[in-house]
Amino acid sequence: MSRIGRLPITVPSGVEVTLAGQAVTVKGPKGTLEHTVAEPIEITRAEDGTLQVTRPNDERTNRALHGLSRTLVANMVQGVTEGYTKVLEIVGTGYRVVAKGSDLEFALGFSHPVLVRAPDGISFAVESPTRFSVSGVDKQKVGEVAANIRKLRKPDPYKGKGLRYSGEHIRRKVGKAGK
Repeated sequence: MSRIGRLPITVPSGVEVTLAGQAVTVKGPKGTLEHTVAEPIEITRAEDGTLQVTRPNDERTNRALHGLSRTLVANMVQGVTEGYTKVLEIVGTGYRVVAKGSDLEFALGFSHPVLVRAPDGISFAVESPTRFSVSGVDKQKVGEVAANIRKLRKPDPYKGKGLRYSGEHIRRKVGKAGK
């Protein structure tokens, strides 16, 4: 049995979970998320209000989908109650970020400013000119938007300049040796 898949998913008060066949809809104070669970995996509601994820047999694909399905539904429950946030930092002389309405405008050493629009369900917060956060209810969408922003100017291993996640350690390389 999967160690992750067998754990029950606790549903906090204020969160409504609707199970319709393979479709799972989670509605909470921060929003609504939907997901279709892969075919052999089943989700049932226990008497105490928790959700239980089960698999029909021990085939390899079913074992792989068991823990994954449980984690995806648990992430949906956490997303509609607390939400997810990724904090990014900018390192480099002249590199900065400015909020333009709900969008972000970056100065990253290019000849032009880079504008990043906020997708549906994602919000940006600028804490300082070199620190900002990406927030939303969908964990995958928050991570994807943060990764796409980081891709604008990846951290340089020689000087350490660029966009990085808060707390991310950039392994520095030694430059050319002088004569």
